[in-house]
Amino acid sequence: MRAQNAGRAATPDIEPEGAGADAGAAAQIVDVLVPVALDTAYSYHAPAGLGLAPGDFVEVELGPRRAAGVVWAARAAPAGGSNLKPVRARIDLPPLPKPLRDLVDFVARWTLSPRGMALRLAMRAPFSAAREAERFGLVATGAPPRRETPARTRALDAARRTPRQSKAALAREAGVSASVVDGLLREGALALERLSSPAAAPAPDPEFAPPTLSAGQSAAAGALSRSVAAGGFEATLLEGVTGSGKTEVYMEAVASALRAGRQTLVLMPEIALTAPFVARFAARFGAEPVEWHSGAPPARRARAWSAVATGEAKIVVGARSALFLPFSTLGLIVVDEEHDAAYKQEDGVAYHARDMAVARARLEGCAVVLASATPSVETRVNADQGRYRRLRLDARHGGQATPKIEAIDLRLHPPPRGRFISPTLVSAMAGALSRGEQSLLFVNRRGYAPLTLCRACGHRFQCPNCTAWLVEHRFRRMLMCHHCGHAEPRPELCPNCGAAETLTACGPGVERLGEEAAALFPDARVMILSSDALSGPAEARAEFDAVARGDCDIVVGTQLVAKGHNFPLLTLVGVIDADIGLTSGDPRAAERTFQLLNQVTGRAGRFERQGRAFAQTWQPEHPVMRAILSGDGERFYAEEIGQRARAGLPPFGRLAALIVSGDDAASTERFARALARAAHELPPSDRWRLPPPGAFAGEDEIALLGPAEAPIAVLRGRVRFRLLARAPRTADLQGFLSALLKAGPPQRGGVRVTVDVDPQSFL
Repeated sequence: MRAQNAGRAATPDIEPEGAGADAGAAAQIVDVLVPVALDTAYSYHAPAGLGLAPGDFVEVELGPRRAAGVVWAARAAPAGGSNLKPVRARIDLPPLPKPLRDLVDFVARWTLSPRGMALRLAMRAPFSAAREAERFGLVATGAPPRRETPARTRALDAARRTPRQSKAALAREAGVSASVVDGLLREGALALERLSSPAAAPAPDPEFAPPTLSAGQSAAAGALSRSVAAGGFEATLLEGVTGSGKTEVYMEAVASALRAGRQTLVLMPEIALTAPFVARFAARFGAEPVEWHSGAPPARRARAWSAVATGEAKIVVGARSALFLPFSTLGLIVVDEEHDAAYKQEDGVAYHARDMAVARARLEGCAVVLASATPSVETRVNADQGRYRRLRLDARHGGQATPKIEAIDLRLHPPPRGRFISPTLVSAMAGALSRGEQSLLFVNRRGYAPLTLCRACGHRFQCPNCTAWLVEHRFRRMLMCHHCGHAEPRPELCPNCGAAETLTACGPGVERLGEEAAALFPDARVMILSSDALSGPAEARAEFDAVARGDCDIVVGTQLVAKGHNFPLLTLVGVIDADIGLTSGDPRAAERTFQLLNQVTGRAGRFERQGRAFAQTWQPEHPVMRAILSGDGERFYAEEIGQRARAGLPPFGRLAALIVSGDDAASTERFARALARAAHELPPSDRWRLPPPGAFAGEDEIALLGPAEAPIAVLRGRVRFRLLARAPRTADLQGFLSALLKAGPPQRGGVRVTVDVDPQSFL
């Protein structure tokens, strides 16, 4: 079978047939999985002497090209030989360990993705970086130059003081031109010395700086440490109010893994969060952990991948993709902010990193800790039913009180026309400024305004590729789509009617709130924090450090500031649109609003000063608002879990989305309706049941809802229709979906079906 090539390895060395292996090894038949959209591992002939084993990286022919792949199985070749294509070479990389190969298979089965695409998640790093250029530094040889000058003397003195500098750095330190350095090189007074590559993983010390823990923290840390030391799989929910010191607790579990000589993976939901956590880990263990995220240069990620595979990297802090690193001695996985929706991969292989982290811990036989102040309903139910152990921290570290949260009823105390900050919140901000304290204004909208329209004709600026409004980014003077990335300059005239000065920004984003805060408090220092305003983890770390030092008075931010940060001077939080998330049709809307409001208000008063929080709302009587204002999170969880159980929604039932997309609406809708009809033509199965056509599904039956036009009906130029399968937990949902896709119409003419098991987004 012919398939597209995955690309030839660029970084690792390739050994030709028979090289670098046991010369006495017999010929083999090996099944090789290649990281392309194929589910099958293809068989190849491994010549005698290659001695391949499952997990080895090899180069094989795939169609007309060569591709890198991984040996999935190996067996002795038949005595008479074979007519299979030969393995062309072994690739000099540490093999993929068996638990990671098992995880690839599990992810593929769970998400209904081709195994090759799941493998790509584990193979990307070592093959995406070009070979690093050799690095050289300059050293003084002791040989005198043929001609002495003051400039040459300064250059030689600098080379002796600071050996192994680059040419530019040496010239800068000595205050000479590059030609002076070149002359000394030609005459032998300076020489180039090859530099070793920077270390990928400095060694952390579990005894470097043990913290002082409260009694509650010590008990939780002891329980986690014992779990890690004992070995074996155990899942623990570490739940605690914001500011209770959950990070310090699970770092003691990390220390236990270090003492046992095992590796730790700490997952973070956002790249921007890795920077402050790296600093905290360095303070505890005396060395920074290895960072893993898409913002790191490819060469650094390739070094990190190798360090993880060899066991050199003891602690890895990273985004969800770090879950597919080839750990050799994994002893602990921590999922911080486990409730965060950013752990769900929406494109390609649609996996949830929290759930796959639990799966990998089970496959590795190691401990996994799910940490959150506001756990997901799924995790809470697992803990309540005894599947996970639950450890709880009920008090803030240091005895600080949680912030007092008050509602501002916008029906009674609205902001002035054209403004978004109510007088009550303005007064509280003025008080915080007078005391030298910081305030945080939170609105979960990037840019200046979510919609721009013309007052004269009503024209609204919409993305040409998506059914979504263009968001104004005034700092950039652009209108942008947050779904496909389309951007266009903000015009001076309405493109529909030609009117001037009629374009109006509707609604607040962080930029507009920052503008309003600066107008209200002209002497205050205002900082805007959102993912749009930060170029990467380094800049994020610098900005968060600036807030912690008190370099600003008012912070205006999105959910980026709601997670895991400690700002000593921040005592006041104002949530501008507290109930905006409650208006969506998402079944998790109430849960996400509760979590987000808890997290962001928890930024206030985490140190010596008492904190306050205000939530501007149109619905102060809503159950989520009542739970937030009362501080009774258990009441919210009880109500939400009860509603989920009655409706058969996760975790008491299962959901899967089928997104049908195509180039035109008519053919896409026809395909979606044919797919829905195919469900009722499936043969009977003892693994699932469907109701008769037109009937409501019973408690033990799978309901297939739709098709219906997706809320974002066009995305990146493709028309979209959605079907939703709702199944009891006892049904084989993946089996049903696989059978449905096989029985449904063939995907052709540009029509494609994407499967999202356990969807987090319903757009």
